[in-house]
This record gives sequence, C-alpha cells and structure tokens, in this order.
Amino acid sequence: MKVLHFFKTYYPDSMGGIEQVIFQIAEGARAQGIDSEVLYLSERGAARNEPVANHLTHRSKLDLHVASTGFSVSALKDFRELAAQADIVHYHFPWPYMDLVHFLAGLNKPTVVSYHSDIVKQKWLLKLYQPLMHRFFTSVDRVVASSPNYAAHSPVLTRFQSKVSIIPYGLDRATYAQPSQSKLAYWRGRLGERFFLFVGALRYYKGLDYLLQAAKLNGLPVVIMGGGFLEAELKQQAAELGLSNVHFLGGLPDEDKAALLELCYGFVFPSHLRSESFGISLLEAAMYGKPLISCEMGSGTTFINLADQTGLVIPPRDASALALAMQRLWDDPGMARAMGAKALERYEAVFTAPAMAAAYADLYRSLL
Repeated sequence: MKVLHFFKTYYPDSMGGIEQVIFQIAEGARAQGIDSEVLYLSERGAARNEPVANHLTHRSKLDLHVASTGFSVSALKDFRELAAQADIVHYHFPWPYMDLVHFLAGLNKPTVVSYHSDIVKQKWLLKLYQPLMHRFFTSVDRVVASSPNYAAHSPVLTRFQSKVSIIPYGLDRATYAQPSQSKLAYWRGRLGERFFLFVGALRYYKGLDYLLQAAKLNGLPVVIMGGGFLEAELKQQAAELGLSNVHFLGGLPDEDKAALLELCYGFVFPSHLRSESFGISLLEAAMYGKPLISCEMGSGTTFINLADQTGLVIPPRDASALALAMQRLWDDPGMARAMGAKALERYEAVFTAPAMAAAYADLYRSLL
C-alpha cells in the first residue's frame, strides 16, 4: 500500500510537532507494509524523491505565504502526479490551500485527514474560509483527532463526528538522539542539577509570558529551548522583569534537546489556547519520565497529563497558579519522581509510535 501525506512544510525545512507526527506515521507504518511519501512546500524550490530516514519526500516551490498559509502554483501539478500513484491520500489540517488543491485536482482516491488544530487566531479569515472548509470535510472519507478531549470540544469535529476516529499521537524513543556523556556534562555544568524545561516554538499560544511571570514569582530556574517570532519580545520581557533565573537557548540540535529532556527536573507547558491541540513536546517529556505541568483548556494536553497523576494541571493564563505548581514539584522530589514514573507508564501504554502507526494502517485498510 502506498500513502501520500500532504502538508505545508516538512523536514528538514521545519521541525514542528505536526512534522514529527508525519515522520512517526511514515516510519512506523513501514512495519505494516505501507510505503509513505510526503509532499510539502519549500522556499528551496522543487525537488523529487529526497529521502528522510526510510521514506521519500517531495518539494513544491513555495510562492507565497499569507496568514500562516503557504501557496504554490506548481504544487497542484505535483500533487496530481503523486496522488495518482498512491492508494490513500493523507491530509494534515489546518492548511486552507490544501482544501483548494483537493478539489482542483479532481481527486478520486480514499482520503484521511489528521485534524491537528482548530483555527483560533485568524477569526476573520476563518469566516471567509468556512464554506470551503465545510465542503472539504464533507468530501473526505475519515477525520482523525488526536484525543477524545479535543474531539469533544472542537466545533468542527463535533459537526462531523460521524467521520471522526481517535488515534493518539505516538513517539518512538529509538528515533531520538542519544546524548553523549560530554554533552550531558556540558549542560549540567551550564544549567545546574535542577531546572524546569520548556521546549517548543515561541508562538502566541504557548503562554510563555505567563511562564516568565511565574519565574519572577518563585525564582526557580527555567530553561526555554526553541525559536520563533516572539523570541525578541520574550527576551525583552525577561530583561524588564530582571530574570537571571531564565535561560533562553534558542533552537538546538537533536542531541542537545535529548540531553535537556534527560536532565530536566520537570517539564512546564503553559500553552493557553486551543491552537495547542495536543502538545508533542509535552509527550516527549512524558517519554523521558518527567513530571508535567500543563493547562486545562479542553485539548490533548490533559489527555497526556492526567491531573495529580502524571503531573499538575492548572488554569490557563494564571501565572500565580503556574508559580505555585512549579514550587510544589520543586519542594517534593518524591512526588515529582512518582509523577514522572507515571508519565512514562502512560506514554508506554497509550502513546507509542507503533501503536499510532498500527491504528492508521487499520484505518487505511478499512478505506480500501
């Protein structure tokens, strides 16, 4: 069986959570006898048959980027050609241009849509896009949500609930870098023996301004790994607050990320809007056996992080509650260790890449 994934970006151009999910599906599905390929847009221009790990990727030239949506003239032709060779087309939502390509290509293949997030920020554009979006979801065969929490609270998913399946995201620890002892020693020497870690793109919905306020309140060491549009603004806020206990590391190679996940005392994830539908980096921390702190907003974050079991769950946009949760973990290492062990246990039971890939393989076969 051959599956074509279609998304606006992919490795090595971008290293976000959706890209990680596509990667894990593509690699994990090989054990199910499924050959996966990925088509995406790139500023580097067009190219075919580029290997990423054990699957092939294809680039179409990115011509225009507006409101988080990439457009490409050549992608329609590329999609038609590649989709003609596939048994299943697997879309990754949201990406309005993808909906257009779906209809313009005159596709006559079974279709799956992984629903990664509601559209939250671009509300006025959403009103213009809604007729096309609803027609798109009416036309596809299956829609996959990553958690029952998100499926129950999403206005789009509840409208199309007869098409919705739940397949949790999964990760494979074996695909992550193994940090050297020298790398671990370097970061231990630079950051100390105990610190809270955040990993992710510095975006509007990540709640990092509340994390900085919390760090001001409790004075605990915080490490922020990742880059993004808000980096300069957040650094300015940290400087104004006089936060010598907060370290901005920017984007780092995979080995450094693995080292930080291995070394951190706990993982803090203050995302406060439903643009954060799941939280791949939160799941990564669970995979590394770390106690978690996240917000309750009816999304997948509290499907990963069970309150008072795998970590602590707080209200969104509440710096005081975040500060207190961090302090509670800091002051009780035994509780922190127990929650970290429970987080690892939940990852192994629910969120492995083989389980995700097998579930998608069953869904593909049901459509054929």
